[in-house]
Amino acid sequence: AMASAGGPDAERPHPKPFLIGVSGGTASGKSTVCEKIMELLGQNEVEQRQRKVLILSQDSFYKVLTAEQQAKALKGQYNFDHPDAFDNDLMHSTLKSIVEGKTVEVPTYDFVTHSRLAETTVVYPADVVLFEGILVFYNQDIRDMFHLRLFVDTDSDVRLSRRVLRDMKRGRDLEQILTQYTTFVKPAFEEFCLPTKKYADVIIPRGVDNMVAINLIVQHIQDILNGDICKWQRGALNGHGRTYKRPFPEQAEGGAVLAAGKRSHLESSSRPH
Repeated sequence: AMASAGGPDAERPHPKPFLIGVSGGTASGKSTVCEKIMELLGQNEVEQRQRKVLILSQDSFYKVLTAEQQAKALKGQYNFDHPDAFDNDLMHSTLKSIVEGKTVEVPTYDFVTHSRLAETTVVYPADVVLFEGILVFYNQDIRDMFHLRLFVDTDSDVRLSRRVLRDMKRGRDLEQILTQYTTFVKPAFEEFCLPTKKYADVIIPRGVDNMVAINLIVQHIQDILNGDICKWQRGALNGHGRTYKRPFPEQAEGGAVLAAGKRSHLESSSRPH
């Protein structure tokens, strides 16, 4: 569902945000990397509506399940790692509105009951938007919207151990966790997620432990925030979809990076990926 900004801000033009896609396998550390970027930019200490950088998750866009699919999901027999599990049309239209600087309503998904809640989260325009998920680069129309694409590349054994520990803390049965991983998660990663690694502009081995890569990305985002966001021009690339020509913004003088503006941040929730 889309929403228009209310109040006096509805008339004020917002900058077109710089959209960053963050992909990687289950439990690779995508959301942790995004949260570390937020922390290093000092955005965690800023009141939500004032934030200039926000995080969105592909997990918010799971499809509404039928009764039969929901019954399978509760038994761990539904494939949440398949591209068809996501509402790609809603995801695309929401991201398009975000890129256009509009206020949007993002769905709220309940991962206990595997259902979309009636409540939505209002997301206000920001200068930089981090959109993370296992298949954010799978759909070309969505993939081509990103100005920068990051892939968090973490060892599969590390990801499995994290997944097991995380799901056990949520009260799930070990046997069901492992069966779901071998039946759905691992094959889907190899078939759908891993091949999209080739679309990444930057690959981050070891995830949040790779502070060299994360600091470089943070510096790049600071340069964008300090420069004129409107300088990022959209262009075509040899007929192979849309891409972006990105002149590097000038570094602003002084250390002030994150001036307050009307922003919001969608808090990350506990979720399967």
